[in-house]
Amino acid sequence: MNKLLFKFGIVLMCLMPLFNQAQTKGFSIANGEFKQDGKIVKIHSGEMHYERIPKEYWRHRLQMLKAMGMNTVATYVFWNYHEVAQGVWDFKTGNKNLAEFIRTAKSEGLYVILRPGPYACGEWEFGGYPWWLQNNPDLVIRTNNKAFLEACKSYLEHLSAEVKGLFSNQGGPIIMVQVENEFGSYVSQRTDINSNNHKEYKTAIYNMLKSTGFQEPFFTSDGTWLFEGGAVDGVLPTANGESNIENLKKQVDKFHKGQGPYMVAEFYPGWLDHWAEPFVKIGSEEIANQTKKYLEAGVSFNYYMAHGGTNFGFTSGANYNEEMDIQPDITSYDYDAPISEAGWTTPKFLAIRDVMQKFSKTKLPAIPEKIQVAKFPNQPVKSSMDVLSWIKKEKAVVNDQPLTFEKLGQGNGYVLYRKRFTQPISGTLKIQGLRDFATVYVNGVKAGELNRVFKNYELPVTIPFNGILEILVENMGRINYGAEIVHNTKGIISPVVINEYEITGGWEMYKMPMSEVPTVKNETIKLGRPVLYESIVNIDKPADTFLDMSAWGKGIVFVNGHNLGRYWKVGPQQTLYVPGCWLNKGVNSIVVLEQLNENAQTQLTFTDQPILETLNTETK
Repeated sequence: MNKLLFKFGIVLMCLMPLFNQAQTKGFSIANGEFKQDGKIVKIHSGEMHYERIPKEYWRHRLQMLKAMGMNTVATYVFWNYHEVAQGVWDFKTGNKNLAEFIRTAKSEGLYVILRPGPYACGEWEFGGYPWWLQNNPDLVIRTNNKAFLEACKSYLEHLSAEVKGLFSNQGGPIIMVQVENEFGSYVSQRTDINSNNHKEYKTAIYNMLKSTGFQEPFFTSDGTWLFEGGAVDGVLPTANGESNIENLKKQVDKFHKGQGPYMVAEFYPGWLDHWAEPFVKIGSEEIANQTKKYLEAGVSFNYYMAHGGTNFGFTSGANYNEEMDIQPDITSYDYDAPISEAGWTTPKFLAIRDVMQKFSKTKLPAIPEKIQVAKFPNQPVKSSMDVLSWIKKEKAVVNDQPLTFEKLGQGNGYVLYRKRFTQPISGTLKIQGLRDFATVYVNGVKAGELNRVFKNYELPVTIPFNGILEILVENMGRINYGAEIVHNTKGIISPVVINEYEITGGWEMYKMPMSEVPTVKNETIKLGRPVLYESIVNIDKPADTFLDMSAWGKGIVFVNGHNLGRYWKVGPQQTLYVPGCWLNKGVNSIVVLEQLNENAQTQLTFTDQPILETLNTETK
């Protein structure tokens, strides 16, 4: 019997290392530390969003991150980027291949932090929510609401299927998953919702992430003073924007059984930017010094953003404050980040790299070669076409009252609202429910602009007998942060009035989502009316470049079918980034929708430097 026990003990001793290895495989949180395969690690992360970077440049940007001294990349997943129409999912085409981005990060030796939401914020259209959620009268977003949670579950199930096998305990690079996002902030702003509902909602999202296949460990992310509303039992709380290390440790200890690990999940080396407001800058020395403090204290961190990229198309979101009803984000998401919008090093990058090198036991990788940039010659406009005449060839939706974008089944872009008057009327046109920018025409002649950004909701009009009123309305991005996120319908959302008289009956609405590039036919155009311009550009050697739109008014630009995003003369952004990987060797088509057309445009101008800090306040 003793011999048998002895042999059994020997077998156990031999198996113990294998048992311990199985117990510690992958990434975990234990004894107040982050651990990879049982060894203590610190997270030095930089945020960049695959959605905001051309797929062809993913590897370059990840290599830039590695060269800055980071061992991790963090990314949001924006729900509305993948559910491209209700019930229609895309995780494969173009920039949408999240799994490939994650695998690319692994191949570059980087861990991945996944931030799936379902609410993301991120200065992204509607914070990542699909616009059509608002069409369900039984659905209330970001609450313990059955219809909303069912929609969230569908999203998380589809997302989980894409990242299956990519978690650290499965041999992949994903080390942590965020539960919701900055929910403590929302709790503090939505005091009209009872605390039980808030708690049930965040717990439901946490349980849903686990049940749909996302792997531990999980974390939440809030300002330290907001942990009470945002923290989830059993989940690591991390801090946003916390420079005081004692505050960080005190609050994490309070909500995490008296121990770490301690992490600043959003360490801001720059900041977001709005149209018609100054471009925000943060000094390199300030960021380098704070980085050094974190490293000395053993605090993990994630730069938000390490590289911002671009809000291509209609993806940029919006904020608001007490003075402004809406603050649309600019197209560039440069963010004054260490890696510029076009992927260049900056003084901030070099300052951070210098600090990281001093704390690194090994030499950091070389900085990748800069992607070629060019200033192409100015190009003449080939053809131009009147937008109002073009769009009215489509079939109109007719209703007694103007309908919102959502009721028209359209998420983004523009809608032309048209009304014929059988009797003359003059006075003050008022559209209090304008969302967000409108050019107004009477019998085809521009009468003025209405603008939610500057709270311009009324203007004088004189409409003759048998006259036609036309209102071209642009959605400038849904609010992505704060209590007003629940009020996000677009277009004209309240009655149109003239002299306080409600204008009803016979409203015609023409949808113009601009999801595809129109074919531009050369025809006579008039100043003051919206115009589509096209230029055909021949390029011998494609390279990154910038379109200088400072001589234009307001609109969007397509390059070979890619929507580069919005431009607007108010600034501070005056250029649009054109990735060289979207240009052809040979013939290239550039189509501009110019909404204001105050001056006839004859050429496109290129530059090799971005213009992001030129504010034209006199254009208000």
